[in-house]
Amino acid sequence: MKIVITGSIAFDYLMHFPGRFTDSLLADQLHTVSLSFLVDTLKRQRGGTAPNIAYTMGLLGGRPLIMATAGHDFGDYRGWLEQHGVDASAIIEIPDVFTASFFVNTDQEQNQIASFYIGAMAYAATLSFKQYAPTADLAIISPNAPDAMSQYADECRELGIPFIYDPSQQAARFNGEQLLHGLERCAMLSVNEYEYQLIQEKTGLNETQIMDRIGALLVTKAKEGARLVAGGVEYHIPSVPPQQIVDPTGAGDAFRAGLMRSMELGLPWEVAGRVGALAATYVLENLGTQAHFYTPTQFVARYRQHFDDEGVLDILLS
Repeated sequence: MKIVITGSIAFDYLMHFPGRFTDSLLADQLHTVSLSFLVDTLKRQRGGTAPNIAYTMGLLGGRPLIMATAGHDFGDYRGWLEQHGVDASAIIEIPDVFTASFFVNTDQEQNQIASFYIGAMAYAATLSFKQYAPTADLAIISPNAPDAMSQYADECRELGIPFIYDPSQQAARFNGEQLLHGLERCAMLSVNEYEYQLIQEKTGLNETQIMDRIGALLVTKAKEGARLVAGGVEYHIPSVPPQQIVDPTGAGDAFRAGLMRSMELGLPWEVAGRVGALAATYVLENLGTQAHFYTPTQFVARYRQHFDDEGVLDILLS
C-alpha cells in the first residue's frame, strides 16, 4: 500500500512542572487567568503529528510518504526521517519561515498545557494530493492548518482515497460545520475520549449518527486502552503496561501508526488495535515523540509477552 501522512511538522519544546496545575486554578477567577509555572526541565525534540506517525511506521517496517510543509530550519530533521524509513520527498520547505513549534508543559499528574506556533504549517494548503500522491491507497488527515485539512478531505473524496480523519487538538478549534466536513465519508475517525465528546457536542450528533457518516471509529482512552468499532463489531483494546511513564506526548500518534501499519499488512482489527496500543506504550516510556526505538523482532517479542499471538505478527518479521 502507498500510505500518505499529512499533518504538522514541528519542533517540540517539552517542559515538566513539579506540581499540579489544578492547585493554581481558582474557581472564582477562571475568567481572568494569569499564571506562570516554574518548570524544572526543558528539552527540544523533533515532533509534529505527521513525522511522529511516520517515524513509528518506519520502525515497524513501513515506508510512508509525508506530505507537509516545513521551514528553512528543517534540513537535519529531513535526514533523520529518511534514515528511519520515511519518504520525505513531499515535504516542501518554505524559505524564510521557521518550522512550526509546539510548547507543552506537563505536571506531575500528566495534565498538559500547550501552545502551538503555526510557522511553515500555514502554507500546507499549497500542497495537493493531485500533485504529490494521486494514487495513494490510504491517507491520514491529522492536525494541520485548518484550510489544508478541509482541502485534503475534499481531495481524498474526489480521488477515491480512503482517509483517516484525525482532528485531535484541532477538535477544540473547529466548529461543528468544520468537523462534519471532515467526518463525511472518512474511512475512520480517530480521536481520544475528550475530543470525541467535543465532536458530539459541536456537531449535535450521537454515536449512531456519527457511525452513519464514517467507516470505523477509534477512541483512545489512555491507560484504559481504546475502543475500536469496525465492520459492525466493537473491540476493546487493552493498554500495554509501561515499564515507566516519562511523558505522554505523542502516544496517540504512535497508536495510529501501529494501527495503520497493521492495516497495510492486512491484520485483523483486534490485532491492529493491540499493535497500536503497544506502539503507544513505547512512547510513554521516553521523553520525546521520536525518542523510542526497537526492531520488528523486539516489538513482536514484547507483543507476545502481553497478547495471545499464535504467529499473527510473523508478517512483521518477514
